[in-house]
Amino acid sequence: MDRKSIEKIAQSPEDRLLLAKLWDKINAGMTKNIPASTCFLSPRELEMARFLFGQPEGLYAFGGYEDAERKMLIYLPEYLEENTLWASDSPCVCLRAVFYQGDALTHRDFLGALMGAGIGRETVGDICVDKGSCDFFVTAEIAPYLLQSFTGAGRTKVRLSRIPLDQARIPEPETREIRDTLASLRLDSVAAAGFRIGRGLASRYITSGKASVDGLPCEKPDKPVAEGAKISIRGLGKIRLHQINGTTKKDRISVVIHRYV
Repeated sequence: MDRKSIEKIAQSPEDRLLLAKLWDKINAGMTKNIPASTCFLSPRELEMARFLFGQPEGLYAFGGYEDAERKMLIYLPEYLEENTLWASDSPCVCLRAVFYQGDALTHRDFLGALMGAGIGRETVGDICVDKGSCDFFVTAEIAPYLLQSFTGAGRTKVRLSRIPLDQARIPEPETREIRDTLASLRLDSVAAAGFRIGRGLASRYITSGKASVDGLPCEKPDKPVAEGAKISIRGLGKIRLHQINGTTKKDRISVVIHRYV
């Protein structure tokens, strides 16, 4: 851990400011040997934080459930067990909004309503919408305000309550399975198969800065893609390289790709 690394890692003044805030909070906790936590971070921000902090003992990336995309950095001193992350006094809180199922609210509806209520994006983690309810994760500091004031999304009334983290309902995303064979596991090749476009077009999307792999921007069409990786292309959506099944008789790679719908 070295604060001077911020200058090497940051790619913009905004990055520099964020990393400095993360450093101040986590380093203060480590120095005083007390719990410390940050705001919610995007996958790209988490990757920058990983380069800044490394993997020190007691530092966790936690978003309320195992596969959360947006996560907080939480430092726990050695006298606290990891299950403290899930306790009632965790810095990460889950709120459940219940609404009339026929209104079919979306992620965008809830995010817009929260931002409209003056909530900073950094205080909100993942938003998991199900039929008739939405479980979303926020910082413990902002939870009381929301419980008192958040009453609707769009024109739909909601009833808000706090629930234990281990009771959060995380709906399975709807996907369409695509089976194909590829000459290689290059990013442009996997993207072309998953989005059903030509490899040349996939390459142009990538080099123009519209693609990300596991939340991190990537402009290299030849980047190798690992099993389980999620690929997003702005304007096309998101896919996941679900399974690599080995090679065919023609020496092509058999894959299963899930496209999110």
